[in-house]
Amino acid sequence: MISVLGAGVAGLCAATALSEAGLAVEVITPPGAPPPVSRLAGGMLAPFCEGESAPETVVTRGRAAVDWWAGHVPGVVRRGTLVLAAPRDGAELDRFARATTGHQPADPGALEPDLTGRFTRSLFYAEEAHLDPVVALASLTEGLNARGVAFRGGPPRGRIVDCRGMSATLQGLRAVRGEMLEVSAPGAALSRTVRLLHPRFPCYIVPRGQDRYMIGATMVESADPGPITARAVMELLSAAWTVHPGFAEAQILATGTGLRPAFPDNIPAIHQSGGHIHINGMYRHGFLMAPALAMDLARLLTTEPAHAD
Repeated sequence: MISVLGAGVAGLCAATALSEAGLAVEVITPPGAPPPVSRLAGGMLAPFCEGESAPETVVTRGRAAVDWWAGHVPGVVRRGTLVLAAPRDGAELDRFARATTGHQPADPGALEPDLTGRFTRSLFYAEEAHLDPVVALASLTEGLNARGVAFRGGPPRGRIVDCRGMSATLQGLRAVRGEMLEVSAPGAALSRTVRLLHPRFPCYIVPRGQDRYMIGATMVESADPGPITARAVMELLSAAWTVHPGFAEAQILATGTGLRPAFPDNIPAIHQSGGHIHINGMYRHGFLMAPALAMDLARLLTTEPAHAD
C-alpha cells in the first residue's frame, strides 16, 4: 500500500498515476486540514509563457500537461493564450517575445472582438490551454473514487508519498504568497486566457464561464497567510480594467490568498527524505508540472522492487 499525503494537485495527480499503474494507493486527508492552495490557482496550462522566467525543463515537460488533463478531467479549454501590453509598454511585449517560444504575432481584435481598438499588437500562444482548478480537482477525486482509491483521515501505512506543500517538513522549502480575485463581469467577453504585461504589476485574466473570470498574478516572497491586501485588489482590478473597461463594473465574487511551496530554484521536484518520497516545490507550476512528476513517481515505484535489497 502507498499512502499519498495531501489532496491538492500534486497529491491527486500522484494518486491517479499510481492507481493507473496498478499500484495499491490511498489518499490521506486529515480532518480539519486546510483546503489545498491549488484550488486558488489560475489553472493555466501555459508552458511557453512560463518560459519567460522558468527554466527549459518546465517548458518541455509542461507541454504534455494539456493532453494529460484533457484525458482526465472535463472542461479543458484549448484556445491558447493572448499576451498584450499597452502601447506605452511595447518594449515589454518585445522582451516577452524574445524570452519565449511557441508564439506568433496576432491582431488582438481578430482573436477577441471585445479588444478591438484597445490594443494593436499581441502575441498568441496557440498550443496553450486553461481549466478551472476546482472542477479539475473534484474530477480527479471522482475518478479515484471510481477506481476504489480510499480517502481517509487515519495514519498512513506502507510507503509514504508526501504531497502536502508547505505542511511538509522538507529542507529548503519556502513560501511564496499568491493573491487572486474571482469576479463576475457581464460587460466583458473574453474566451481565452489574457496576460497583460506591465513593468510593475502584470496580471492574467482566465475565463471561468458564465461571465466569471479569475484575475491573478501577484507573487510575493512572504509566508504571511493573511487575507488579500487592499493594494493587491486595487492593482489587479486596475490591470483588468486596462484590458477591458467592462471590469470596472465587475462584481467581486471571491478573493483568495495562498502560500505556494517553492524550492530555491523554483523547479517542482521529487525528493526522498527520511524514508519518505516528497513531491513538492510546485511554485506557480502546479497544474503544469504535477502530471509529469506523477508519472515519474509511478515509474519509480513500479521499477523499484526489482532493485530493492
